[in-house]
Amino acid sequence: MTKIKFTQGELKRQRDLLKQYERFLPTLQLKKQQLQLELNNQILVLETYRSRRDQMTQEIIVWMGLPEESKIVMNEIVIPRQVFITSRNIAGVDIPVFDRVEFGPIEYDLFSTPLWLDHATKLFMDYIALLFQVEALQQGMELLKRELLITTQRVNLFEKIKIPETQENIRLIKIYIGDQLAASIGRSKLVKRRSKVRVRKVA
Repeated sequence: MTKIKFTQGELKRQRDLLKQYERFLPTLQLKKQQLQLELNNQILVLETYRSRRDQMTQEIIVWMGLPEESKIVMNEIVIPRQVFITSRNIAGVDIPVFDRVEFGPIEYDLFSTPLWLDHATKLFMDYIALLFQVEALQQGMELLKRELLITTQRVNLFEKIKIPETQENIRLIKIYIGDQLAASIGRSKLVKRRSKVRVRKVA
């Protein structure tokens, strides 16, 4: 516990601190709730993305099972050129949001390539975009988790330490001041009684 002075000035300071803590605590609690809610939503979205990714992976595996002579190296055809990431603010935290990915020009001979190449190209482009979506989402979730941890620690600090400690300080100071006042009144009464006795003796 922080060392305190048992004075009226310290009592006022402790009361001001208590008001400040009690004013900040609801804001922190609301931020904690918003972060937790958004994190839960992100987890659900990530599960959806991962499910879709697994499904697309199976489709790619099927495509990769084509005869060797008809295979085409997709990473030479589908080349990501630029990834666009925006941001969204959640309870004071800027998290990355995948916007789109642009690919380089896709060039192949329509007459000398198999018919399934168009589908495979689209599949690979969607798959790559999904990977970037998952990556952005995971980065955002890490930022949210970090901020949620910090906010939870602050809420606990106010709820379990600062506010109870300040309330206890106020209680102790009030008791001390009350005791001092009672003692002062007692001394005053004693002085009055003694002065009356003296007056009687003189008379």
